[in-house]
Amino acid sequence: NESYESKQILSQEVHETMDKVAAATPPSSTTRTEEDATRTKIAKPKGGGGCCCPKFDDRIESFEEKEWKFENKPFIVESTWCFFYIPLNFGGATSRACSKIDAADAAVPDEEFIMLSSMNSRWNTRILCSVSKDLVPGAEMVHLSGTFLTKVFEGPYSDFDKWIKEMKTYIKREKKMEEFKANKSEMYAYYSTCPGCAKKYGKNYTVLFAKVA
Repeated sequence: NESYESKQILSQEVHETMDKVAAATPPSSTTRTEEDATRTKIAKPKGGGGCCCPKFDDRIESFEEKEWKFENKPFIVESTWCFFYIPLNFGGATSRACSKIDAADAAVPDEEFIMLSSMNSRWNTRILCSVSKDLVPGAEMVHLSGTFLTKVFEGPYSDFDKWIKEMKTYIKREKKMEEFKANKSEMYAYYSTCPGCAKKYGKNYTVLFAKVA
């Protein structure tokens, strides 16, 4: 079996590779691809300067070290591959979700929209998009209940392991939980912008959600 240290080194190398890919992604321009247009529709608030993703700055306060409570909150689910928690073919998954949301007229208000990526596996993920209806035809549904702590992180994906450690420290401080095992708990990542928009805005925000009750 790989040692913990070996896994940490591999994870670091993978995330550094993802950062290089993101750095090579050109900033969004006024000419949008079909995937960009889809993301704009599903992200709902419109970004400035031709970007497909809205700026996240105005929403930071809503997520930075906050407690969120869900009671049977409906989401539609799409699945895709991921590489050390970073979703691949993200555009394809959100495109499918967007089509189903539009067809069912199930969009939520801008300020309530959340798109979560599950972190129960490094190799595949379930992308959850919040909706206004308990049933969306043709879509897999999940209803989340519980108390979640959230924290905002900014920086390259190579810092992901550091973010998880900081998240565990925050949970321990807030909930007096002596040990929080991220790989055995219900955790989600909310990637606020695509690589192109993160490059244009100069910020790459990720919000971690951790279920604590």
